[in-house]
Amino acid sequence: MNFGQTCHAGTRIYVHEDIYDKFLELYTARMKKVTVGNPSTGEFDQGPQNSKLQYDKILGYIKAGTDEGAKVHLGGNAVGSGKDGYFIEPTIFTDVKPDMKIMREEIFGPVVAVSRFNSEEQVVAAANKTTYGLAAGIFTKDYERAVRVTSKLRAGTAWVNMYNFVHWSMPFGGYKESGIGRECGEVALENYTEVKTVYLNMGIKSPS
Repeated sequence: MNFGQTCHAGTRIYVHEDIYDKFLELYTARMKKVTVGNPSTGEFDQGPQNSKLQYDKILGYIKAGTDEGAKVHLGGNAVGSGKDGYFIEPTIFTDVKPDMKIMREEIFGPVVAVSRFNSEEQVVAAANKTTYGLAAGIFTKDYERAVRVTSKLRAGTAWVNMYNFVHWSMPFGGYKESGIGRECGEVALENYTEVKTVYLNMGIKSPS
């Protein structure tokens, strides 16, 4: 596991209201099974954050979430004193609102916010209400809806019925404040190419 420390980690999870309660029940049960500790021993699922700076930043986001009225459904605390590593519990927020800091910014840690929606238009608008746009994923049995929604999402990569899969042959990069240009795929060669424009007069009279 990357402990949430990856650029395309899924921080916001939108679930249709018809299955929200069941999803939250199953997702919570799965996250409760995640063990936190030194991953080099092979005994734990989730390791530490990569620095004290990032550790403090994530705890700051958790505090901001509670201060703004979100509910910590699971986790929300540091694990241990920090002496042996910067560990944080897998954390699930519920009762979130679109304008909350944890819904607008990139946490880069083991923290997610689970929010319900009731229409396609509502969830697309909510997903796009951020200054970032690196990656998004949708899960659906309706492939016409999959094509329609992915075209509306302002994200450079969109996964359908999967997540966190990147292949060297496919361009990867973001919209908005998630970067400029693409890595991977043929389009990435543009990053290493200089374009030159040459005008050659083949008989056209120069303007007088």
